[in-house]
Parts: sequence; structure tokens; C-alpha cells
Amino acid sequence: MAGALMASKLARRVLGTETPVMVQMQELLRGATDVISLAQGVVHWQPPEEALTKIKGLVDEPTTSHYGADDGLPELREALLEKLRRENKLSNSSVMVTAGANQAYVNVVLTLCDPGDKVVLFVPYYFNAFMAYQMTGVTDIVLGPSDSALHPDADWLEKLLKSEDPKQIPKVVSVVNPGNPSGTYVPEPLLKRISEMCREAGAWLIVDNTYEYFMYDDCKHVCLEGDHIINIFSFSKAYGMMGWRVGYIAYPIGVTGMGAQLLKVQDNIPICASIIGQKLALAALQAGPEWVQEKVKRLGKNRKVLLDALSPLGKGAVRGGEGAIYLWAQLPNNAATNDVADDVAIVRWLVKKHGVSVIPGSASGGPGFIRISYGGLTEEKCRLAASRLNKGLQELVDHGMD
Repeated sequence: MAGALMASKLARRVLGTETPVMVQMQELLRGATDVISLAQGVVHWQPPEEALTKIKGLVDEPTTSHYGADDGLPELREALLEKLRRENKLSNSSVMVTAGANQAYVNVVLTLCDPGDKVVLFVPYYFNAFMAYQMTGVTDIVLGPSDSALHPDADWLEKLLKSEDPKQIPKVVSVVNPGNPSGTYVPEPLLKRISEMCREAGAWLIVDNTYEYFMYDDCKHVCLEGDHIINIFSFSKAYGMMGWRVGYIAYPIGVTGMGAQLLKVQDNIPICASIIGQKLALAALQAGPEWVQEKVKRLGKNRKVLLDALSPLGKGAVRGGEGAIYLWAQLPNNAATNDVADDVAIVRWLVKKHGVSVIPGSASGGPGFIRISYGGLTEEKCRLAASRLNKGLQELVDHGMD
């Protein structure tokens, strides 16, 4: 009785937050055997061997067990500023090191947004970004449309940003480039147009660049800089450092006091990112982008295998995929009612009957779709997963779920 009473006193903003889809997937897979995952967004490689070797000798150093500067180890921040200048052409940004890109995003949301503010995400959206707003009380989340190529609809955004009613103008517009869950690449002219519209309207633009190195088909990732732009980066995928939890924020030095406000949030969440993780990140940077790009190049084979595996869904069903480690695929409508496919039920069916897991699109605002992640498997294992997925989808198209 007391438990039920206290449950009713839990925070409404958290109760109203979506259950993380990866937690739901973990529950689905608990106890399951011989299931191959195309679900979680991970890569199959470890950090650079030289970097791992180097930090083994740093474990016993007293500084590794102490708190560090809230915004990151000075030597890592210096290296990141140089990387931003050299690779991303960002010369007027400062850096804060965080416990992964997700924590970086929450830091930014808490620093920029108040409850009642309006923010924009484009469908399909990254589910953790959506949750970051929900759990911090920012519930006026406007879901912007995407075009047929899954690019953010700039014409729609322009109308919103030029609204005559100031209350309709969002405080934040958020873009992931290349996209999660779609793998869609936002071309430079489109990104510049979105940035300019945000600048003119006085809106913040947050760009998540987690997959900056994961580009295919001669696409080239670019970053933009301005007093209204915050860029977020991650070591997790590029350097195989998912469990080490290191990301960083590049924020404009021209905004007075922004660093101090970010530090308030940082000090009350992790204090500082893991010291050993930061030391590994510094060592990994020395391997250079070429090390990452060689790994990504090999993922092209996984991408091709899974594109072939999705063929039962028909021409035009697969969208995105120019970057990141994801494909976004539309499931066939319910044959009896022509309703949008129940992607959650189909995901459960694929796990239980065909031994392969993917993410339901409804977790990203795209019911009737699935997200397929191809980064976490070696080529051999990916071929096996693709075979299972192909068999399941062919059965789904031919006979439905038995």
C-alpha cells in the first residue's frame, strides 16, 4: 500500500518520459538464445591497440583515481581544440568533455532550455534526444517532417521560424548529421540554410556529429560554426569506446558566460568524465582519423549485405544510409486492413522466430519502419544476421506473421 502511494509521488516529468527502447530490447532479449543483434548502435572494433597499451601503464597513477577539471583534462581539451580546427574547421569554439554524447546533449538541453520552451526534432528522431527534453520538462516538442530522402524539411522549418507569433518560434532546432536512426546525410547547402534560418530567428541549432567519420558514396561531412550553433561529438563509435563514455561539446566562445553555465550542469551530473576514459581518448586521437576511416571503409560490405537482405520489402522501402551505421526500412502495410505495420510486434516476431533483432521505428517517431544497425558485427557474422533477416522479411511479405 505504501509502495503504491509513493509510486504516485514520482516526478511527472520522468513518468512522462518514454521508456528507453534499448532497455525494452534488453528485456526482449533476456533469456533468448542464438539471437544476432542488428539493434544497438555499436561498432565491433576495439580502441587503437597502441592507445590501450599506453593507458595500461596509467592505471596506477594517482591522478587517474582523482577528480579532474570539470570541463576535461587540459591536455585532452587542447588536443580536441586542435582537432576541431584541423578537421572540422571550427576555430571559435571552446570544448567541454563529457561522459559520452548523450550526456553532452543533456548538458546542452539543461543549459539552453526551460520548461515551456518549444524545440524542434525532425522525424525520424534520435530517441535519446527526444527523452532528454521530456525528462527535463521541455514538453513542447515539435516533430518536423522530412522529405522523401529523409532530409529535414527546410521549407517547413522556414515557415515555423518566420511565424508572426513569437510563441511559435522554437528556442532550439536539433539535427543529427549523419542521422540516427536513418543514416541520412545532411548536405552542406541544406545545413547552411537551416543554420542561417536559425540565426535570423534567434534560435539555437544543436548538431550531433557523433558519426562524423561514417560517410559513404563520396559524401563529405562538414561542421558549421556560429554564436547560435552547438556541436556535439563522440569517441564511442569512431574509436570503439562505447563503454569508456567520452564525448564532448564544442560551444561558441562568443556567447558570454556559456562555459560557466555548462559547468554548473557538469559539476552536478558527473563532476568530470572518467579520467581513465579521457586518457584513452587522448591516446586514441593520436591514431588519427585515417585509423577510423579504414575501419569505416570495411563497414561498406556490411551495408551492402544488409541492403540486399532488405530486398523483400520492395523498391524504395529502404531510405537513408548515406552515413552512420544505420538503414531505415519501411515494413509492408497490414494486408488485411492496409494499416501501418505494427513494427513493435514484427520486431518481437523476428527475435522469437528468426533469431535476429532490429529496432522498431515507432521509438523514433516512425511507426511502420525498422532501424537496422550494421556496425556491431564482423562481416561473417553480419552475413549470418542478414540471412536471417532476409528469410524473416520474405516470410512476412509472403504470409505475414504466423
